[in-house]
Amino acid sequence: MLSQRYRFHSRGGVRYTYQKGKTIRTPVLSLVYAPNTHHHQRFGVVVSKKVLKSAVGRNRIRRRIYEALRLELPEFTDHMDCLFVVFNKSVIDMPFRDLRRLIHDLLGRSRLN
Repeated sequence: MLSQRYRFHSRGGVRYTYQKGKTIRTPVLSLVYAPNTHHHQRFGVVVSKKVLKSAVGRNRIRRRIYEALRLELPEFTDHMDCLFVVFNKSVIDMPFRDLRRLIHDLLGRSRLN
């Protein structure tokens, strides 16, 4: 699980990221990112009830994405706020290796923009 230090702690940061950030979209999930003034990265995962009605399933998706982020964190050194917005419930059944590769690609593309 991703440490509390690397997560959002209020809705203000999430709102700012949505308003000022740039978006990279894939069919399964998207990444909204914006630079921050903190001296570390912050991540959040948004899974709507429209994607999956069950809270257990939504939390499972969040935990899987946070774990993939934890493993990618040593490579990602930019001071950015990143929100992962899930659009498809297939993330819950996606092999972890594919999920991790997708997140790695999204984070790599955010550095180029």
